[in-house]
Amino acid sequence: MKNILQNAINFLLENANPSIKLRVKKEILGQISKEEEINLQSQITEEPIYKLIAGCQKENGWIGNGFHGPNRDAGPYENQEVGVKYLAEKAVGKENPVLKEAMNAFVTTELTDHCYRTKGKYFDEFRYAANGQNLIRCACIARAEYDDLIDIRPQIQLSLDSFQRVLEVDSILDIVRPRKGRPCKSNPSGITYVFNDYEKWPCRYHLDILAHTRLWKTTKNIKMLADSIAKMMKTDRPDLIGVGANSWVGYQLGTLGCFPSQGLSIKQTCLLPSPVSIEYRNRPERYNLEYIEWFARCGVIPYIPVLKEAVEEIANSIDVDGICKTPVLEDVLKGIGVYGGQQLETDWKTPTKRLCDITFRALLILYYYQK
Repeated sequence: MKNILQNAINFLLENANPSIKLRVKKEILGQISKEEEINLQSQITEEPIYKLIAGCQKENGWIGNGFHGPNRDAGPYENQEVGVKYLAEKAVGKENPVLKEAMNAFVTTELTDHCYRTKGKYFDEFRYAANGQNLIRCACIARAEYDDLIDIRPQIQLSLDSFQRVLEVDSILDIVRPRKGRPCKSNPSGITYVFNDYEKWPCRYHLDILAHTRLWKTTKNIKMLADSIAKMMKTDRPDLIGVGANSWVGYQLGTLGCFPSQGLSIKQTCLLPSPVSIEYRNRPERYNLEYIEWFARCGVIPYIPVLKEAVEEIANSIDVDGICKTPVLEDVLKGIGVYGGQQLETDWKTPTKRLCDITFRALLILYYYQK
């Protein structure tokens, strides 16, 4: 494994974007001078997307005209959530003025402010399972590593409790109620489910928070998280595979990537909010590197055989030149958005740049798995 990691490191340090080089040296190797870090960060701030994000920042620090993704007034990067996550992934540093002011906006802006795009409504993350604008806000804070400056401990505990709830009930059907809707081809009965108030169930944003924080990490908590994930990855009850639920706020409101009761998968055919696999245009299933990376960061992979097998396959796919050749779901990797996107290279005009993004994510998975 050591040689595999070193080959990947050598490939990236020779070919990759400044942000990848910075993260390899700082995050993986722990060997970078302050002068070199500043130099690489200055190169990052000259990139077009960084300038786009910086250019649309408001006086109060809010990025663009949106919150949870693009809309008619905000492009894919011109919103607070994606802007913050992009800056964090690019490793601009906690003292970067754009990121710092965006974090300040999270502190000073009320959750009922219209910039959250909820028409002034506050969707309480403790009342509505797998939902709420504050859950998104806290995931952004965690990704930016500002959880030591902005208190998100209640949401970290909520994330743990949401995974714990999976182990306390037989299935998601124990904590939801049916709603009669309009029948369609994919749902002839028209029956959908909504969570009961003040119930808990995990979603993409809970995992995001746990993957990018450390305070919660004890052997007991990691093992609980692994058991919860393993239970949701089962497929022995067809009636539960892919079954999730919405929130009821006087009407049905989609969740933030609610995990399925069964059928949670690290292989998918297309980009979805929830980690499930569905048939889509005859596409083959491919690894979703984002979720595998987050599982590695959480420390659960040693407890779950299917995840260990995936890591071994990824490791074995790295050739002597240090390039990861495992088939990956590029929908998840390319660009960046609210439900996927890990691209740090400025473009994929050359095959090498695409391989740099893939290999970097593979390297992170192997590094955090070993760690």
